[in-house]
Amino acid sequence: MPLSRRAIAEFIGTFWLVFGGCGSAVIAAGFPTLGIGFTGVALAFGLTLLTMVYTIGPISGCHINPAVSVGLWAAKRFPARDLLPYIVAQVLGAIAAAGLLYAIANGKPDFTLGQFASNGYDQLSPGGYGMISAIIAEVVLTFMFLMVILGATDKRAPAGFAGIAIGLVLTLIHLISIPIDNTSVNPARSTGPAIFATAFGGGAELSQLWVFWVAPIVGAAIAGFLYPMLFGEKADS
Repeated sequence: MPLSRRAIAEFIGTFWLVFGGCGSAVIAAGFPTLGIGFTGVALAFGLTLLTMVYTIGPISGCHINPAVSVGLWAAKRFPARDLLPYIVAQVLGAIAAAGLLYAIANGKPDFTLGQFASNGYDQLSPGGYGMISAIIAEVVLTFMFLMVILGATDKRAPAGFAGIAIGLVLTLIHLISIPIDNTSVNPARSTGPAIFATAFGGGAELSQLWVFWVAPIVGAAIAGFLYPMLFGEKADS
């Protein structure tokens, strides 16, 4: 498959993840009496990823996350030459989704931008958690995210079920960590909402964005290097 088509698939997939996941947080989570809450937001992120695995997985591998691309590169399942195009497509997809979501949400007369589903710590943490808590959570949870991805897509795993495992683990990750930092484990997902929250809300989201790039990529890279060492076919021999 040509790189251009794979990049377009990554753009669309990341767009859907951010539009569906962050959209549920911005529009539906706190809807009076019928709001979906943290559980609904967690499910929305898991469902968007699950649907994209089966939609664009055969085309681009459905990374839709710079940390996943780095983790797969570290595991020697993804070529370094494709890293930058994938990451650019993912970030652009996230920004486009956040922009469209802002346009929709802003159509309500009493809409208040607030944090706009962006990630953060200290005053931007839903539960008041500090930077160290956010870093630890993002490293550990992204590590486990990549371990599940690498295991579910291993050629020894049952065929056809990877999307279910990957979608469910992202749901679980959100159930754990939304109160900590609104859950990132995805630098692109963090970038789109942070741009709009800072530009139109005057917040500090962009100043904290580095954490949600560095920590997920570190966790993903560790998993990418460790999985083949621990569970690769050579380790089994």
